[in-house]
Amino acid sequence: MHLDQRDLEILRILSRDGRITKAALADQVGLSPTPCWERLKKLEKAGLIEGYNARINLKKIAPHVTVFVAAELTDHTAASFQSFEAAMQRYDEVVACWALGGGFDYLLQIVTCDIDAYQRLIDAMLDARIGLSRYFTYIVTKPVKGAGVPPLEILLNGR
Repeated sequence: MHLDQRDLEILRILSRDGRITKAALADQVGLSPTPCWERLKKLEKAGLIEGYNARINLKKIAPHVTVFVAAELTDHTAASFQSFEAAMQRYDEVVACWALGGGFDYLLQIVTCDIDAYQRLIDAMLDARIGLSRYFTYIVTKPVKGAGVPPLEILLNGR
């Protein structure tokens, strides 16, 4: 799908403010509301916009700990990877999981109420025989920069 400057501007604005009104979005990109709405629907239908969500401040809700886990699997077969990835979907505490190239097989981001709950989760994963061979735990001591706005201009100018 070809993206013009207005499409890119819509994506940039929405990545910073997903709650912007359609009228304000149209105004900011220099379109009337109907053409802007049509472009937005086109971007959603093409899968360029995967969804809209809020960033939750967990500190204000409940005590928690964020842990990153570098995971290695026992086997390196397609079936083992598929099985592990399917298992990750079943653990609500695993808020993100990335397949890696290089040393480790996966990087997991886990949020639990405390370290004890984290260890119980890991023990349950090991007992479930999902293919987890070794894991390395990295506890987040403070957030420095969270999931931010993708650098659309940098990515597109790199072409």
